[in-house]
Amino acid sequence: MKGLKKQRRIQIISLAAVALISATAIIGYAMRDGINFFRSPTQVLAEPPLPTEVIRIGGLVEKGSLSIDNTSVGFRVTDGNGVVDVRYTGILPDLFKEGQGMVGVGSYSDGIFTATEILARHDETYMPREVVDALKEQGVYRGPLSDGDGT
Repeated sequence: MKGLKKQRRIQIISLAAVALISATAIIGYAMRDGINFFRSPTQVLAEPPLPTEVIRIGGLVEKGSLSIDNTSVGFRVTDGNGVVDVRYTGILPDLFKEGQGMVGVGSYSDGIFTATEILARHDETYMPREVVDALKEQGVYRGPLSDGDGT
């Protein structure tokens, strides 16, 4: 009788482990196209991603670099050290402008980041966390209440 209980317990634990591993594998498989890694322009230039890899790039839109032709847009994004050319076809967010933070989703090939989606700031003080972190890492971030020392 004790041997039967022990065998049943082992079977249940094994079944639960198999179910957990299967669920993890299914979730990982389902998310494989939905995971976009954030990179700053300096990181993209140092280690260019594969042309088939979908990434997020963010930084400040370089002043004087914005060119709009119907629905085709070109500009440069910078983190203070690196500059990446961005091309986007579509309508830009209303809050998108030069000198402001942005995050783009797309792919990088032949020195150009081709964006499929552009995200801009929400209000006067908002900047995406990843962009702030990348700018702080480069030593060029000045917060909304900054006294000019980069903090």
